[in-house]
Amino acid sequence: MYLVYSLLTLVGFVVVSPYFLYQAIRYKKYIGSLRQRLGFLPLTFNIDGEESIWIHAVSVGETLTARALAADLKARYPHLRLFLSTTTIAGQQVARHMQHVDGVFYFPFDWTFIVRRTLALVKPRVFIMMETEIWPNLLRLCRAQGVKTIMINGRISSRSYPRYRLVRPFFRRVLADVDRFCMQSEESARRLIDLGADPSRVTMTGSLKFDSLDLPAASHARPRERVLRFFRVAPARQVVVAGSTMRGEERAVLRAFGRVKAGAPSALAILAPRQPERFGEVERIARDAGFVTIRRSELPIDAEPRADVVVLDSIGELAQIYQLATVVFVGGSLVDHGGHNILEPAIFGKPILFGPHMQNFKEIVDTFLANDAGVQVHSGSELESELLSLLTDPVRRARLGAAARALVEANRGATGKTLEVIADLVPSPAGRGVVRPFRLVN
Repeated sequence: MYLVYSLLTLVGFVVVSPYFLYQAIRYKKYIGSLRQRLGFLPLTFNIDGEESIWIHAVSVGETLTARALAADLKARYPHLRLFLSTTTIAGQQVARHMQHVDGVFYFPFDWTFIVRRTLALVKPRVFIMMETEIWPNLLRLCRAQGVKTIMINGRISSRSYPRYRLVRPFFRRVLADVDRFCMQSEESARRLIDLGADPSRVTMTGSLKFDSLDLPAASHARPRERVLRFFRVAPARQVVVAGSTMRGEERAVLRAFGRVKAGAPSALAILAPRQPERFGEVERIARDAGFVTIRRSELPIDAEPRADVVVLDSIGELAQIYQLATVVFVGGSLVDHGGHNILEPAIFGKPILFGPHMQNFKEIVDTFLANDAGVQVHSGSELESELLSLLTDPVRRARLGAAARALVEANRGATGKTLEVIADLVPSPAGRGVVRPFRLVN
C-alpha cells in the first residue's frame, strides 16, 4: 500500500508541476526551497550531528501556534536542538523570526529516499506534527529508526473525515506509526479513534491556538508592535480590518466599506490578503473601486494614513494590526476556503465578523457563536448590513469584544497538557509527566 501511495503522490506531483513551474517563473516561488524539499539541507544546519526535536508546521497559522511550545521545549530539553520545518514560504518567513528555534527548513517531499536523507541530517529524537499533518512514509521511517512521533493540536474536520474514511484500512496502518495524539476537541478525538487510532494513545488537550496569543497587557512595546507606528490613527476614526482575505472577498468587503464611507467619510479600511502574490491584485481592486489606496510598505512612519484603503503587503504584522480595528472581518470564510484564525482579533476584544465557511476552525467558531462572541454572515450583502450595524452600535461592539476576549482567556491551558504528553513520550531530565488518555463516554 505504501508503494501505491508513493506512486500516486508522484503522479500528483507530475500533474501539478506546470502550476508550480508557473508560480516559479511568475512569482519566483519554490525555486530557492527545492533543494531542501529534496532533503539537501545546508552542511552547517546540524554540523555536529546533535539529536533534536523536529516540529513541523505547514504555514503561518501553525508556525505561530508552535510559539506556545518552543520556549518550554528548550527549557525542558536543553540537550536537544529544536528545529522547525514549514511547507509554505510565508510560514518560513515567520519561522525565521521565532525565538528558541535553532534551525528552520522546508519540509521534504514524502518519498522514502528523500525522507531518509532529511532524517539523517536532522537526527530527531521526536517528530512533532502540528494539527493533521500525516505523511505516511515519514512516519513509517520514524518508527523504523526509533524516532518518537506525536500529533499536537490535532483535529479531524467535518470535510476531511469522510475522505479519510474512504481509505480507512490504509489510514489505520499509518496511524499505528504515531505514538501519541493530542487533539483539540472531543469530537476530533472520536473521529480519530473511529479511523483506527488506539484510544490509549489519544489525549484531548484543547487548542494551542489560545495559548499562542500574547495577552495585550503582556505585549506592550514589543518590537513587532512597531508596525503600529505606521498607523497613527485618530481615536475617532473608524477602522475596518479585513484579515487573511481570499480572491472573491475583497470586492464584498469594499462594497460594504463604500456604504460605511457614506456615513463616516474619514473611515479607513485595511485589507490583508492571505497570499503575498495577490498584493498587487488587491491594490488594483481597491483603486478600481474608487478608493484612495496605498500599500503598508509605502506609509510614512509616525503619521496617519492619508488614504481610504491600506493594503497590508507584509507577513506577520496582521495580528498586531487587529488592535487598531473598530470591526474585524476574518477572511477565507465568505468563499469556501475553510476560514482563518479568529482568536487573533479576539484577544484584543474586537467585534468579529466571519463567513459561513469556517470548517477549519469549527470547534472554536462553535464556542464563539454559543457565547455570542462573534457574528457569522452568509453573504456579501449580509456582511454589509452587519458591518454597518456594528459601526453604529458601540454598545454591541463592546459586548461582542468583551465576550471574545473572555473566551480566549478562559480556554488557555493546552500548552501544559501537551507538554505532559511529550514528557511522557520523551522524558526530560526533570522527570515524566502524568498523561490521561482519551476515553469514550457513553
